Amino acid sequence: MPRRIPRLLLTDPLTQWSELALKTTEMLTAAVEVIGHRTDRMVRAGPLPGEDDQREFTLMGQEKLEAAAESVTAMTAHALETQQRLLTSTLRHMMNGSTAMLSLASSRSPEQARRNQAKLQRALTRSALSASRLTRVPAALAQKGLGPIHSRATANARRLGKKG
Repeated sequence: MPRRIPRLLLTDPLTQWSELALKTTEMLTAAVEVIGHRTDRMVRAGPLPGEDDQREFTLMGQEKLEAAAESVTAMTAHALETQQRLLTSTLRHMMNGSTAMLSLASSRSPEQARRNQAKLQRALTRSALSASRLTRVPAALAQKGLGPIHSRATANARRLGKKG
């Protein structure tokens, strides 16, 4: 009897992309609020902003640079870790598949051939299921990159919303 593919494996990429879309929407909404607040503040401050305004305007640029640096760092670390994991997994599947094929080819009886064919099928199925998980990689990478930007934008929206 063939084994069924776990439902979680089929829905997980959809879940990850949905979470990314939700975080992106939250970040964009917060950015609109923050831009509106800061633009209004710049207009009110005029050509000679006070100390509080100057601090806020300096903070704007500083936060963007910090968020961008954190985003690149998070994405790079995640990409390196993912690349290492994928390489290890690929090599393991290649070795398992090769071993199973050689075992099948060197079978000495029909019964041994049947068992070795089943081993090869399991190895190929595991390899295919592992490959299907690759759809999660870009979503996870994008989430890592969005994280610092999202947290800054939503924190600013909360902070500036309290002042206004």
